[in-house]
Amino acid sequence: MELNDVVRTTFAARDYTGEPLSDETLYDILETARFAPSGGNRQGNRVIVVRDAETRNSLAELAVPAAKRYMAQINLGESPWNAVVPTKATPEQIEATPAAGLLTEPFRAASVVLVFVVDLKVVASMDQDLDRVGIVSGASVYPFVWNVCLLARQAGFGGTITTLAIAQEPKIRELLNIPPDFGVCAIVPMGKPVKQLTKLRRNPVEDIAVYERFDGDAFTKD
Repeated sequence: MELNDVVRTTFAARDYTGEPLSDETLYDILETARFAPSGGNRQGNRVIVVRDAETRNSLAELAVPAAKRYMAQINLGESPWNAVVPTKATPEQIEATPAAGLLTEPFRAASVVLVFVVDLKVVASMDQDLDRVGIVSGASVYPFVWNVCLLARQAGFGGTITTLAIAQEPKIRELLNIPPDFGVCAIVPMGKPVKQLTKLRRNPVEDIAVYERFDGDAFTKD
């Protein structure tokens, strides 16, 4: 596939046919994805390849509490797990809300689950002293994660970047024997999609790009 086609058609694949994603194909994906950039080229990204059904089931169960809150907030018209606007969902409402299957079942149905971690000792967290949630450290690992997703699409496979289980990172550390100085960044179930989407809905350039300042005129090609 042409690069433009890969970028325009890589979607969050959650339904899989059950067709295996071989170690050979996955290795080829990682072999190319590893050329993603990272701060200072320190390459602190790591990936744990999880095929064991019991472990994948455990990851699915670890996602349940966060998925319940996610759905409870959706039901209240909130943006789930937002760090700026506090939730109005009570613990009782959250506990009574079922966790949607599409948020947990991909762990069990996927051919493989990839757990991405980053060495916190080598990332440059330039926003660590700001009074907001930190996001800059992700620049040293998410390009690698997205490269994997793009290359999986090119190979006829697909996955979805999930983060719900990370709310229980200490339990993930214990489950996968992850050292304390590594942070879990993303968990990506991956397999052969039941349906390959070819048209995605995204905001137009004019809605996301402006001239000179945040309140500037919409950027256009004219």
